[in-house]
Amino acid sequence: MPEYTVLSVLGLAAVIVLELLVLRTGLFRMPVYWASMVIVLFFQCLVDGWLTKLSAPIVLYDPDQILGLRFPWDIPVEDFVFGTAMVTLALLMWVRLTGRAAPRGRRTPAARPAPDREDPR
Repeated sequence: MPEYTVLSVLGLAAVIVLELLVLRTGLFRMPVYWASMVIVLFFQCLVDGWLTKLSAPIVLYDPDQILGLRFPWDIPVEDFVFGTAMVTLALLMWVRLTGRAAPRGRRTPAARPAPDREDPR
């Protein structure tokens, strides 16, 4: 069994379970998370595509440790799984430790700004 494949999938599964059962930050419901993943994917394709191109690879993979599926530009699919797990874990830790990206619906009344004056109605 390809070791990099198995460990990448297990890593992503562990990050998802950590969010859903332990951290519960709501990150997966935030549009900004999905937008950031699209940005990461774009730049990952550019950089990883250059590093792993079969015509002149800079990074070599043991063929016994990956599935052998490469898309696009010769990028092993395992790199996308690993990259998603790594970036998601970093974002989860950021949200959990700073509380900066709390969804609007989960704010406490104390977190809302106080009105400057009473409504005359």
